[in-house]
Amino acid sequence: MSTAGRLPGIVTSDHVFRLPLDHAAPQGEHIAVYAREVVAAGREDDDLPWLLFLQGGPGGKAARPLERDGWLGRALDDYRVLLLDQRGTGRSTPANRQSLALRGDAQAQAGYLAHFRADSIVRDAELIRRRLLGEERRWSLLGQSFGGFCTLTYLSLAPEGLREAFVTGGLAGLRSSADDVYRAAYPRVVRKNEAHYARHPGDAAAVRRIAAHLLATPAVLPDGGLLTVRAFQALGMMLGTGTGSAALHYLLEEAWVEGTAGPELSDTFLAEVQARLSFAQGPLYAVLHEAIYGQRSVDTAGTGWAAERVRKEFPGFEAGAALDSGAPVLFTGEMIYPWMFETDPALRPLREAAELLAERTDWPDLYDVERLAANEVPVYAAVYHDDMYVDTADSLETARAVRGVRSWITNEWEHDGLRASGGKVLDRLIRMARGEI
Repeated sequence: MSTAGRLPGIVTSDHVFRLPLDHAAPQGEHIAVYAREVVAAGREDDDLPWLLFLQGGPGGKAARPLERDGWLGRALDDYRVLLLDQRGTGRSTPANRQSLALRGDAQAQAGYLAHFRADSIVRDAELIRRRLLGEERRWSLLGQSFGGFCTLTYLSLAPEGLREAFVTGGLAGLRSSADDVYRAAYPRVVRKNEAHYARHPGDAAAVRRIAAHLLATPAVLPDGGLLTVRAFQALGMMLGTGTGSAALHYLLEEAWVEGTAGPELSDTFLAEVQARLSFAQGPLYAVLHEAIYGQRSVDTAGTGWAAERVRKEFPGFEAGAALDSGAPVLFTGEMIYPWMFETDPALRPLREAAELLAERTDWPDLYDVERLAANEVPVYAAVYHDDMYVDTADSLETARAVRGVRSWITNEWEHDGLRASGGKVLDRLIRMARGEI
């Protein structure tokens, strides 16, 4: 099915594909996977090469373009672009507390969700490529963040479908366990906290005041969620983007209002905190976040709430101890904790399924190290210096391990450079591919 629409500078077409839930059982249950084709206005009938975009996440739907701008505008100079709503997201068959309730008990839900990792996404993409382009024609691939992880899986499972690949902030550690990932991540998050407090020194006292209040009296968010001090610290997710530190600073400025019983956290503050912390629009991000690192040949013990376990090795993140000692209260980063499935109404019904996924020890491998070492697909990767979300050392080691990777290491942009640069990051990678730099 394909329907067309027009927006300033672009023409879009909708595609919905019926694909196997389990690619190992193609005759079994099928799900819908949606993709939006985008082409520059006036070039609808041109025979352009295709570029598949894989969004960050996990569990993130593709961007909804409003006009020809940003990285998409640059891509449309050369390509016909396919924006994929990865399985379970956007207009694809949803996977959330409402739809998963129809699957049955937690065991059934966890079994269903096990089919939503990078290996299944790549196999979806390959079936879509064959249907849209034909068996022989290859397409290019752009993977942002988790989309870069999927790119490495694509190069492992089906490199014959790719003519070239671009990766922005997404060269994962091929042999890194979830414990390895978080053991490297917490020190990076400390550095982001230090940079934030150096930029906004008054925020240290503001954060301490809010943390002390929440430690004594957790606040109820507008959706019924609970804002504990640990949930408040999770706002540190913002610190890994180019404008995140400034946005956090402005959020803290409006934290308090004078109420009938004295100062209290303002509705303005609580509403924005909810928007930042709720997983209602992307529950798969929380449910599958540690599972994206699961590989049975790397860690036979499974992921087991690695972020929570490894956090104990970094006591500086304990807010109560920081308040007692007079130290700054540290925000956390891209970590998913089991308590989130208690405080967030969108996740509470998925708590038992998430526990089962955390306990799983037999996750199939996502990367074929030998095949990647013999890779023949050109790969052009932007690696962000001190990226808060993806370890730079892992990225550089992977760049050395995968044949044909050409890396550009930059501190000009943070993890969101693809979006924030207005097309500059993608332009550089394309020019690298064309031999211009």
